[in-house]
Amino acid sequence: MKVVLFCGGLGMRIRENASDAIPKPMAMIGGRPLLWHLMKYYAHFGHTEFVLALGHGAQVIKDYFLHYEETATNDFVLHGAGGSVELCSTDTSDWTITFCDTGLDTAIGERLRRVRPHLGGDPVFLANYGDGLSEVDVNDLIDRLPDDHVGSLLAVHPQDSFHVVGIDAQGTMTGLEPVADMDMRINGGFFVLRQGIFDYLDEGEDLVLDACVRAAKDGRFSAHRFDGYWACMDTQKERVELEKLDRAGAAPWKVWQR
Repeated sequence: MKVVLFCGGLGMRIRENASDAIPKPMAMIGGRPLLWHLMKYYAHFGHTEFVLALGHGAQVIKDYFLHYEETATNDFVLHGAGGSVELCSTDTSDWTITFCDTGLDTAIGERLRRVRPHLGGDPVFLANYGDGLSEVDVNDLIDRLPDDHVGSLLAVHPQDSFHVVGIDAQGTMTGLEPVADMDMRINGGFFVLRQGIFDYLDEGEDLVLDACVRAAKDGRFSAHRFDGYWACMDTQKERVELEKLDRAGAAPWKVWQR
């Protein structure tokens, strides 16, 4: 099953400086880009046909895979100093990656429209914002997609550390509750979609605010509650937290290591 990964965002809040040309999915965790971790995740569940919807920093992503170094994350045998390398295992030998430039300032929905020719005749495909990691069983999400629905998204608890303040009409504080503890859900960015989603998506539109909302009004879109591990990497603080988990050998999203 093909996996569309949206890789065209500017990622302004995660940049170390304003001139940084690295797109958000290429921010490093444990010596490998977030994009690599996400692709390893999908490959673990048997989905190795990737379509990268590129925008800002497209050449950085292309160069990374054109000059990919398997020895960085796999054991290998070196036959003589400077000699041939024999890999003991491989990350990407069964991956197929389509690189598709979808524009610098293109909405997510339009990026999806522009990669549609690369989806072939697959009735169902996967999509991801490219900035979040999870341990959710994606094959379970596929199995749970109702036959008459054009798609689903993962509904997760927000990871923000903010608190919601309760205030009465007189200005007295009535409560203080962490956002993460509230009975509310946000879009986790993990999508299972049918080709029918394009019936709800017009040129230049957003995938969620336009297409998914329209489909939901017709009773043809699902949201799956998930209480397991999910994290978004939108800021440097969030990247550091993911890096800490990876260094400690406690990265829940690394389902391929279990």
